[in-house]
Amino acid sequence: MKVSDFVEVKQGNIAGRYNKPTAAAGHFINDYIEGRIDINCDLMELLKHKEKIFTYEYVWHHYKFFITRMIPEVVIHSKKQDERIVRSHYDNKNDLFNWFLGPRMIYTSCYFNEQNESLEAAQDNKMDLIARKMQLKPGESLLDIGCGWGTLVMHLAKNYGVDATGVTIAQAGADWGMKQIADNGVKDKARIWRMDYRDIPTDKKYDKITCLEMAEHVGIKYFKKFMAQIYDLLKDDGLFYLQIAGLRERDSHLFSMKNREELVWGLFMAEQIFAGADASLPLNWDLQRIEKVGFEVHSVENIGIHYGKTIHYWYDNWQRNKEKVLEKYGQRTFRIYEIFLGWSVYTARQGGSTAYQIVCRKNLNNADRNRFIGKTNLGEMERR
Repeated sequence: MKVSDFVEVKQGNIAGRYNKPTAAAGHFINDYIEGRIDINCDLMELLKHKEKIFTYEYVWHHYKFFITRMIPEVVIHSKKQDERIVRSHYDNKNDLFNWFLGPRMIYTSCYFNEQNESLEAAQDNKMDLIARKMQLKPGESLLDIGCGWGTLVMHLAKNYGVDATGVTIAQAGADWGMKQIADNGVKDKARIWRMDYRDIPTDKKYDKITCLEMAEHVGIKYFKKFMAQIYDLLKDDGLFYLQIAGLRERDSHLFSMKNREELVWGLFMAEQIFAGADASLPLNWDLQRIEKVGFEVHSVENIGIHYGKTIHYWYDNWQRNKEKVLEKYGQRTFRIYEIFLGWSVYTARQGGSTAYQIVCRKNLNNADRNRFIGKTNLGEMERR
C-alpha cells in the first residue's frame, strides 16, 4: 500500500511528491485543499491507512505559517485581533456551521450515554450533565462565557429555571441565540451579550459560571488572567465549570518524532480552523493556572472518546451536505472542513487530543465541601 493508491495528481509539477510509497502529510493537506490533488475514496477510508502512507516532517508551509502568523497571534491576543479572527470565522456563516453541527448548533463535545445515541440526544445529555454537576437551582444566576449560538443558555433557563447570561464576540451567534431564547419563551430569564470577555461588567457576581471550549481562544498569554477574572465574577459559594480541549502530554520537544503527527495536525488547525486558539494544552498546564488564582478543583472528567464520536457525527453531516457547501462556499472550504473533521476523529481516537470537564470552586477555608456528597461528580459514575 502506498500513497499513490489513493491520490490522483491534478497539477503535474508536484507529481514527485506522490510517486513514492509515502508523502508528507503537510504536503497532502495543502495540495488537497488547493485542488492540486484529488483522492479516489472517502477521506475517512484514506485516514485508516495514514500510518503507512504519510510521514510527518515539517514542510516549508509550516515554517512560513509559524513565523508569519502563529507567533504574532500568540504574542498579541489584543481585543482587536481576537475580534477580527473570531468574527471572520463565525459571522455570516450560520448555514455553514449548521450543515455539520446540526439543529442544536453546539460546537462542543457531546456526552454519550449509549453507543448509538443521536448527536442531538448526546448534546442534550451534555447540557443536562452540566446542570447536575453545577447543582443548578431555580433562580440562580449563571454566566456562560463563549456561549456560541446560545443553546446552553436557553436550555438551562428553560429547563432549570436559572437566570442565564451568555457572552459571545460573534454577532451571528448572538443573533441566533436571542432568536432561540425568544422562540422557547425564556426572554425574561435569558439573554446574550455580544462583547469581548474582557468587557464583562464587574458589578455583579454569579452563582454559577460556565465556559465551554472558549478558554483555548483566550490564549496562553491571558489564560491565567482569565481564570482570575472568573474567580472575581463568581460568588464565594459558587461553582465554575470549564470544558476545555487538551493535547497529549509528551516528554519531548517540538522536533521529536513522538508527537510529530499531533503537531502537524495542530498547525493545520491553527491556520485554517481555530486561529489564535493556542491555549489547548496538556491538562496539568490548565490545572496549575486554575489553582494558582485560588480555585479548588473538585472533579475532572476526560471526555475525549465522547469528542471523537461527536466529531464523527459532524463529519457525516458535512458529507451529507456536500452539494450545499460546494454551491455556496466552494471546494476549498469544503475540503478544509473535511480535513478538520475527518482527521480530528482519528486524533481523538488515538489520544492525541481530548477534552475535559472540570468543576471548581473557590478554595476558601469555610467552603461547604459536603455539597458534593451524593451529587453528580462524574457522568461515568451515574451509569453504574
